[in-house]
Amino acid sequence: MEIRPVREGDALALAELLNTIISRGGTTAMEEPFTPEALASALLTGPGVICCFVAQEEDGSLAGFQSLLRSDDMPEGVGDIGTFSRVGRVQRGTGSLLFAATRRAAAERGLSAINATIRADNAGGLAFYARLGFEDHAISHAVPLRDGTPIDRVSKRYSLGAAA
Repeated sequence: MEIRPVREGDALALAELLNTIISRGGTTAMEEPFTPEALASALLTGPGVICCFVAQEEDGSLAGFQSLLRSDDMPEGVGDIGTFSRVGRVQRGTGSLLFAATRRAAAERGLSAINATIRADNAGGLAFYARLGFEDHAISHAVPLRDGTPIDRVSKRYSLGAAA
């Protein structure tokens, strides 16, 4: 598996990957599907994107991606991360490999920390970020989904060595 920066031509495959996750439900706070153009602007190459890496299989298919974004909800120097892996695929450390590239890029850009906000009912996501060394930072209680269902959001931080 190759970890590489996202390319403009990846948007269609990554929109399909993310839209499958969204339609399945339960692991992402995102509830509306993306067009390739909207995904590129929001998570891949748009002005708010600090970096984005993809995991490409030997056959050329994309197994997942990880985006690091600027957010008005975060202090200066803290990026907001999102990690997405293909549904139904046996995990082989894809997220950890992506995070190694993201962590290096964040440090090179002078960030002090990386934030991950995860739905409290996403046990796999919470465990994934904990394994990477993210520590609980804050909880937003009862954030409603589109249908009104309240779900807590857990924010975890990964320090890059400077004061976060």
